Amino acid sequence: MIDFIAIKSINKDRYKIIAISEFEVKRCEREVEKFMQKRRPPAHIRNKLDLGYRIDNQSVELFEIRPESRNPDKKMEIPFAKATYVKSQKHWKIYWQRQDLKWHSYAPTPEVKLCEDFLAIVSEDAHACFFG
Repeated sequence: MIDFIAIKSINKDRYKIIAISEFEVKRCEREVEKFMQKRRPPAHIRNKLDLGYRIDNQSVELFEIRPESRNPDKKMEIPFAKATYVKSQKHWKIYWQRQDLKWHSYAPTPEVKLCEDFLAIVSEDAHACFFG
């Protein structure tokens, strides 16, 4: 098993070293794509509201994509959920972004074993922290 892999960031031209196995990254990407297929809004409104994600270092971040209010031609990303893999403990820590724009631990379930579990918690949103 690979301990560290290099991936090219979506928004940058440099490579980063991450502490997730290549297998884990691919599995997580596959699961996030399934999540996106279920949760994305209909195609006809995606220019007004869409969902996106990024995998950066050992974190998976989910965000809304909306036009800026002052410049509708420009898009902005509004993060709402994040999971960070802690290799030493072999689990994912779950975070949500509050109005203060800081990441806070998701107290009902602060950690899970699998990326899929994180996505299930976000999808369920039992405490209205992720989708309001």
